[in-house]
Amino acid sequence: MDLQLKDRVIFVAGASRGIGLGIVEACLAEGAKLAMTARGAEALEAERARLAATYGAGKLWTFAGDMRDPATIDAAVERAETEFGPIWGAVANVGLHPCPPGFEIDDETWDAGLSQNLDSAFRLSRSVLRRMTPRGEGSLLLISSIAGLSALGSPLTYGTSKAAMNHLSKELARIAGPSGVRVNTIAPCNIIFPGGAWEERTKGPAGEPWLRWIDREVPLKRFGRPEEIALPAAFLLSPVSSFLTGAVLPVDGGQTR
Repeated sequence: MDLQLKDRVIFVAGASRGIGLGIVEACLAEGAKLAMTARGAEALEAERARLAATYGAGKLWTFAGDMRDPATIDAAVERAETEFGPIWGAVANVGLHPCPPGFEIDDETWDAGLSQNLDSAFRLSRSVLRRMTPRGEGSLLLISSIAGLSALGSPLTYGTSKAAMNHLSKELARIAGPSGVRVNTIAPCNIIFPGGAWEERTKGPAGEPWLRWIDREVPLKRFGRPEEIALPAAFLLSPVSSFLTGAVLPVDGGQTR
């Protein structure tokens, strides 16, 4: 299927690894131009160079900075539009933050967890919608988690912020819809990739309980891969999904009950 993304600019936050990088590659394969952002300049440049060898340097633009910070986000969006072209699609994919179990969470950790997950998504949404809505077209995608769909025993800051992200996307879909801009969310589950949290948890003998948990809780009895999030993401970002907005799509191997 042609997703009609050829030469459309897609802005991806958290693009240097994992789900974000998977989305970059899926959209490049559809002919899109990718504005890649991440905090780590070295990793970002390494991925840009690798992808440029396949898709061409003209298909890629990068910006290294803290995509939780409002001024940094606005600067990245402005520069992408000025240097690379009008943003058609954007992906809010900044997440995770260490948090202890239970409710004894200090204020600094609580605030940081919500900033990492919820605030970063809102601030990128605000910045790109300021540009998309006057143009009357575009697609915004938030990467949430099934931890925001029900209480799964995840760290309190994580599940709470992801639940708020799901609601945020539905409200933004109603606000932006009359202008022709769509807003959707993907809620992944256990996605494994090099350097990710699940790879670390499952190393060595200490990983055996986690592997048994996956076997028990996920009907497909395995982890998901970044590309299995990326392909639905490319569809939701594309004009082909033109009547789809306000959706929260679990991509979880059947784990959500």
